[in-house]
Amino acid sequence: MKKRTGEPFMPAPAYGATLSGLSVNLLVRDMDRALVFAREVLGAAVVYADADFAVLRHGGAKWMLHADHTYLDHPLHGSLAAGDARGVGAELRLHGCDPDAAQAAARAHGFTVLAGAMDKPHGLRECHILDDEGYVWAPDVPLRR
Repeated sequence: MKKRTGEPFMPAPAYGATLSGLSVNLLVRDMDRALVFAREVLGAAVVYADADFAVLRHGGAKWMLHADHTYLDHPLHGSLAAGDARGVGAELRLHGCDPDAAQAAARAHGFTVLAGAMDKPHGLRECHILDDEGYVWAPDVPLRR
């Protein structure tokens, strides 16, 4: 069931033809809240957003959001209806996103900081933030040597 009114930013087949490599599509219960997280915590640019679908960008990374209601005819729908957290076992790393700023914004907007910003032995400063859907985001920047 689509809730969008008006035309999308481009026809779905045209957008699909632009995708290559690895594509990430996250399912969300509340599109507005997911967009707050993306913009305010991660500093992502909203390429396009409506009640059903969004395209986000940060640096060279792009990802999509689909509202749960757009998956009514999808095999995952039964899992979505259970209301469990999503993304268990997946860590979404956003390279070039300041972890200290993301951590502060997450706290200011009521999101959960799982692990505060710290320098790690693998050469990155990172933090781990949980969004409302249960996805774990790890904004990071290289350590200055």
